[in-house]
Amino acid sequence: MTSEWCGWRDATERALYGAEDGFYTRPGGPGPAGHFRTSVHASSLYAGAVAALLLRVDAALGHPEELALVDVGAGRGELLTGVLAALPAAVAARVRPFAVERAARPEGLDPRIGWLGELPAAGSVTGLLFANEWLDNVPVDVVETGADGVARRVLVRADGAERLGDPVGGADAEWLRRWWAPPLEAGDAPWPVGDPGLRAEIGRPRDEAWARAVGSLRAGLAVAADYAHERGDRPLFGTLTGFRDGREVRPVPDGSCDITAHVALDACAGPSARRTTQRAALRALGVDGRRPPLTLASADPAAYVRALGAAGSAAELIDPAGLGGFGWLLEPVGGRCAALLEEWDG
Repeated sequence: MTSEWCGWRDATERALYGAEDGFYTRPGGPGPAGHFRTSVHASSLYAGAVAALLLRVDAALGHPEELALVDVGAGRGELLTGVLAALPAAVAARVRPFAVERAARPEGLDPRIGWLGELPAAGSVTGLLFANEWLDNVPVDVVETGADGVARRVLVRADGAERLGDPVGGADAEWLRRWWAPPLEAGDAPWPVGDPGLRAEIGRPRDEAWARAVGSLRAGLAVAADYAHERGDRPLFGTLTGFRDGREVRPVPDGSCDITAHVALDACAGPSARRTTQRAALRALGVDGRRPPLTLASADPAAYVRALGAAGSAAELIDPAGLGGFGWLLEPVGGRCAALLEEWDG
């Protein structure tokens, strides 16, 4: 453990992705499923919905000979495995699946799935790029207003101790002014000047990461699904936190826990993007959570039990107070998928 002071962005990078002891990259680690429950792990209905979206993209693109499915932040490949199983065989035969993940390829993964340590090259793939809970793990710096009301970079040690550093300036200060200005009274100055104790995360690295992800598409649709907040409702004290063994914990950048912060998806969004909630998106893709009719219980009890279980799983995915409240950012590349979003009924 180092006693070096640095910003949260550098500390998180080392803690999550260090070659030997990173939370996500250490050899033999359990992956995200060992520490928190994502939509992918909650129900196979999620993979089914992504498969349905891929079919829409395929149709919009005119059923290309090769259809890419890029899963960014793929964990252990669970989403890709589920989507391939949910697709019609004729479509699955044309799909070229890629997992983008900085951890090593897990043993036993479907050999059809390509494993990449970084995003595909710019303009190199055609199809659907899907990033489920990826952007919240792109490391960011944290700032806090000091006693003088000036926003300063928060410095941290590997044991989690913090102190305030230099004032924020340049592009980071401009990002705060544009995207994280707190509610203002008449005559108040926007960030990076404000009441002492206010905190924020500088989302500029995520904007850049998302732009690179979208840019990897020659044509198709890019989707990010994540914890999110809007400019008009940013949390006053930030959202940086940790997770370990399924529980929220204090973020300590020593490799022992996940370190995450909610995403300013509105800042990430390009001019052609559309934002919605996971609840609306999944309902548009056929996940509705309605209970089966009671008449089915007497006509076919086994089918009723299966349908009831599916309804419960669907309800978890679209619960507006839980997973259903996640933000979805949908960004088309090329005119055909732009038209697809025009028809989106979510």
